[in-house]
Amino acid sequence: MRIADIEDVELERLHALSLSVGWPHRAEDWQFLRGSGQGFVALDEIGRVLGSAMWFGHGSGFATVGMVITSPRLQTLGAGQWLMKRVFEKVGGRDLRLNATRAARRLYLSLDFQPEKTVYQCQGVVRVPVMGDPAEARRDIRTLDASDVPAAIALDASAFGVSRTALIEKLFAHSVGYGLFDGNKLTAFALCRPFGRGHVVGPVVAESDADAVAILRPHVADHSGSFLRVDTHMHSGEFAAFLSHAGMPVFDTVLTMSLGKRLADFAADGSAMPRTYALASQTLG
Repeated sequence: MRIADIEDVELERLHALSLSVGWPHRAEDWQFLRGSGQGFVALDEIGRVLGSAMWFGHGSGFATVGMVITSPRLQTLGAGQWLMKRVFEKVGGRDLRLNATRAARRLYLSLDFQPEKTVYQCQGVVRVPVMGDPAEARRDIRTLDASDVPAAIALDASAFGVSRTALIEKLFAHSVGYGLFDGNKLTAFALCRPFGRGHVVGPVVAESDADAVAILRPHVADHSGSFLRVDTHMHSGEFAAFLSHAGMPVFDTVLTMSLGKRLADFAADGSAMPRTYALASQTLG
């Protein structure tokens, strides 16, 4: 095998790679990810794409890793480790976070990644459930626009533990967003964009389950009768119950893993601080 920059490979060939392992990414999803991060592909002697690995830097100290794929015939031959070692050469000692499939967990454990939390992949054809109050009377929900980007970046940074300015800006450009406001202050938001078989909602950032449900509900209404996906660490509580009642039961799970600082090290102090109720995606965190 030889290594090549992921930017130098046609989208159709990347799409074929993800299809070979049953991942739902469209060519357009690959293009969004290439515009958000960096990566490598592994090519055989006649130029076939046999593997990939990407990373998404946020400042000089942190990155997420994703789209680590090896073709089925190479999964037992060390191709994943070969690609990851080249990622390590590029990320420059950053703290790393990724979401590992069951098949990949042994690889990441061998590279000293530590298990953190389960991510629940919730998806299905949605409907608006008859449960809960859409919003507290003292607050308003409205569609977000470009003027709300700075507030969303700050809220996301507080919840995620790292500022993701470029990523949130890019997500806004490809998403419909709803925000929950207390006066003029943005207190929760949820973004929804095309992905895979339909749409994905994420990130969802809020201070409580009730607020998270309130800003997810209009997205469910917008896509009623269509396929919607949410990736969340929440396994119980009002938010998790809403996902199930809305037609998004748990379809699969992956495991958040870290190398360097642990998830708890990024958590802000204070019980009222915002939390990330839904990931931007399994790849982006």
